[in-house]
Amino acid sequence: MSRHLSTILVLAAAALLAHPAMAQTATTTFQVRITIQSSCTIDTPAPTDVDFGTQPSSATNVDAIGQLNVNCTPGTGYTIALDDGQNSGGGGVGARAMANGADLVPYQLYSDAARTTVWGETTGTDTVAGTGTGAVQPYSVYGRVPSANFPAASYLDVVTATITF
Repeated sequence: MSRHLSTILVLAAAALLAHPAMAQTATTTFQVRITIQSSCTIDTPAPTDVDFGTQPSSATNVDAIGQLNVNCTPGTGYTIALDDGQNSGGGGVGARAMANGADLVPYQLYSDAARTTVWGETTGTDTVAGTGTGAVQPYSVYGRVPSANFPAASYLDVVTATITF
């Protein structure tokens, strides 16, 4: 029995002293890339119309608010322009008007709640500038009809908003 125990101890000691086989390794590197382009949208979610509602012909300084929704890549600078609409007769943003046939109701769009800064399409003068955050940024469009003293009817204009980035 002692001889058997001696043999086991010798084998156990040999196993402890044996050098393990060395695994070999090799390494390499590689790159992970993406190129992100700046982008902006001005139509998702859809804009809210500037709706002056139903007014008596005696109404003056009728105000309404619409909204544009801008979503641009973080850090991307942009400007938002509003054209003069379909009924200005080439008179620019100062001649904006809603039409019903030949009848026109003048109105104006502003970038501020006090309705002192006309929102137009001349970059650096009357457009609205911002920087993208990657989230939707809402912009209120403030409208005013100075006088509703026109023939009773429904009037309409279509304004195009353009974002430049």
